[in-house]
Amino acid sequence: MQLWTDLDQIPAGVGPSVVTIGNFDGVHAGHVQVLGRLVQRAAELDAISVAITFDPHPAQVHRPDEAPPLITGLQDRLLLLEETGIDAVLVLPYSLSLAGLTPEEFVSRYIVDALGAVCVAVGRDVRFGLGNSGSLDTMVEIGERLGFVVDVIDDVGDGPAPRWSSSAVRELLLAGDVRAAGQMLGRPHRLRGEVVHGDARGRDLGYPTANLSQDAQGIVPADGVYAGWVVRPSSGDQTPLPAAVSIGTNPTFDGLQRRVEAYVLDRTDLDLYGEEILVELVERLRPTLKFDSLDALVEQMAADVVQARDILGAEPRRGQTADGADAADQPGASGL
Repeated sequence: MQLWTDLDQIPAGVGPSVVTIGNFDGVHAGHVQVLGRLVQRAAELDAISVAITFDPHPAQVHRPDEAPPLITGLQDRLLLLEETGIDAVLVLPYSLSLAGLTPEEFVSRYIVDALGAVCVAVGRDVRFGLGNSGSLDTMVEIGERLGFVVDVIDDVGDGPAPRWSSSAVRELLLAGDVRAAGQMLGRPHRLRGEVVHGDARGRDLGYPTANLSQDAQGIVPADGVYAGWVVRPSSGDQTPLPAAVSIGTNPTFDGLQRRVEAYVLDRTDLDLYGEEILVELVERLRPTLKFDSLDALVEQMAADVVQARDILGAEPRRGQTADGADAADQPGASGL
């Protein structure tokens, strides 16, 4: 997939193209259907498929105090867009200057002149141009004058929502319903961040955790304990590792800072400090609780591990007991 972040990066004479426009936050199943249709139409028209997206999110420019948290950072958004099979992505730096273009100025400059569009694929609720004044009817009318057709993509919905949207996914994640959100996304919701030093309490309790940095990308769901996966994209081995993930302030220890901590099931041999990892969340096991004693906390953590393993279908590693204890005593070996 080609990536362009400036009009000067687009090869001269590119096109013909089939183009779509959107923020594509989360690249959920509805987006995937639109992009699949884009790729199909491009093949039919012997054209290239191009998605135009924006960074930062327009809401972060127009109403920064009210902007929604992003489901995915730009890095993961681009990776997910590439998985749809599109040929190219144009990331436009969103600014008040860009927002000030009229619908026709935007379409003429970026879709027709820059990309040589012969077809634009959009949903029925598309809005673009100054004050979101451009609509589907506007796009059709401009297309008739500038020489492209408009392919209308109907809404997608099923299961947890009649209409799949980034807003619906956000609501589910913030409520902790990562399973329903995953149905809309078509994959587990992921967080991406660097592993940093924590309080080492998990290691002392027998459950060493990888602590994500505070600037990790992706919406952090509601506090609680989750079954999920840890993926190490830079390790050379990207096999997902089953994990129990804690999100919250560690109320048993009167913590104040909200953290994301992942315990890779039955592993005490990992050293992940400084490494960027993905934490994928499959199902919420329970809310965050405050325990009266360390014994009660450890007992619940053991139960969480059993439940997470059952959900993920993970088996204990060779050389370890079924309850997750390491058969070879390696205190502190994880470095987490």
